[in-house]
Amino acid sequence: MQNNEFLTASDAEVAFYRAFERADVKQMMQVWASDDDLLCVHPMGIINQGLSLVTESWRQIFLAGKKMHFEISDEQRKETDDIAIHIVTENIYMHGDPKPRPPIVATNIYKLTNQGWKMILHHASPSVIDPIRERTSPNLNKHLH
Repeated sequence: MQNNEFLTASDAEVAFYRAFERADVKQMMQVWASDDDLLCVHPMGIINQGLSLVTESWRQIFLAGKKMHFEISDEQRKETDDIAIHIVTENIYMHGDPKPRPPIVATNIYKLTNQGWKMILHHASPSVIDPIRERTSPNLNKHLH
């Protein structure tokens, strides 16, 4: 396999977040499939459909020049022979800030292609509940009803 081919959906996901942290459009787009059925929704953003719009959306994010570090938690994965759905919480740290931003919940869908596992959808939304606080505060659920 070539360098941009991923043996597992998890390999593709690691490459996705590595490209995100490096703000590297070329590496980012090596993770994505090359068809026009791609979908990407950034937090509070519009639906970007197709390779050119998805690529441009990443280019715009990376042009902002904000360096980020991701800690992924609360992973849920469902996989078949050719589709993988990963729902994760993105705990994002901005360069120079020791505290994470409010968490983002992301759905990442990968498809097995002739070039290995490739991303076909990334949908990220602000989280309503901080999962770390929820785990450490047993009475929180009582206040939500």
